[in-house]
Amino acid sequence: MYKINIVDSTPLAMLTVGQFREVLAPYMVAAGTGQSKERRFEYGLRGIAKTFDCSIPTALRLKNSGKIDAAISQIGRKIVIDADLALELAGMKANGEASAELKTEKRGVRK
Repeated sequence: MYKINIVDSTPLAMLTVGQFREVLAPYMVAAGTGQSKERRFEYGLRGIAKTFDCSIPTALRLKNSGKIDAAISQIGRKIVIDADLALELAGMKANGEASAELKTEKRGVRK
């Protein structure tokens, strides 16, 4: 086979797979070096209740409180929650335990 000089005017169809990889190499992120953790989404008030292990009325109060607004996208009646971000915003610890503030809110004690 013959070698093709790769210049800006070379058509992509004329490149071999190896040459194409060579061209794209500076722009590609190696597998496993990027963020491998996928975002976890929940939907609706049930999704909030499931994420925080609480009742639906408590989930509605939490949503309306504004504490997790950055984790919620709502269009009309459709609610989508980034569960990991919501837990972080609400003060959940990494081991799954709620902060003291969230525990009192779950019990219905208001400040």
